[in-house]
Amino acid sequence: MTREEKAQVIADLTEKFQQTDHFYITDTSGLSVAEINNFRASCFKNGVEYRVVKNTLIKKALENLETDYSQMDEALKGVSGIMFVNENAKVPAQVIKDYRKADPKDRPAFKAASIDSDIFIGEENLELLSKLKSKQELIGEIINLLQSPAKNVLGALLSGEQKLAGIVKTLSEKE
Repeated sequence: MTREEKAQVIADLTEKFQQTDHFYITDTSGLSVAEINNFRASCFKNGVEYRVVKNTLIKKALENLETDYSQMDEALKGVSGIMFVNENAKVPAQVIKDYRKADPKDRPAFKAASIDSDIFIGEENLELLSKLKSKQELIGEIINLLQSPAKNVLGALLSGEQKLAGIVKTLSEKE
């Protein structure tokens, strides 16, 4: 690869990192070409873009960003693939976990992830990342929490309406 080609890859990666809110770094070493293609197809089916890129090019592209990703340097060893997703940050984690179910050697390995500039390094974070809630799910939960007191008040008023009517009826019959 010539210097110009490397510079172009770094520029493309830098632009992709800037446009993408969430990315994961995986290790697909030990997977055959057919297995990597199956993994890539699984990513594509779930709306995740997957690229295999040299670690030095990934490092240089990350250095071009405003966020400090230097703590990811330890994860950038061996074979690295990058999973890009914009919408739901947990989808790549779910893709990795689902693919591992069919792989007897529990591959691909999870190295690191950046979720809205928060950095997660190490295999132990994969389970946590797979349980993240999407923005829409969080908004829905907040709306439900906000509606809950209003629903309780309305419920009490509606059930109290019958009691109130009974009290009024009893009082009117006394007179």
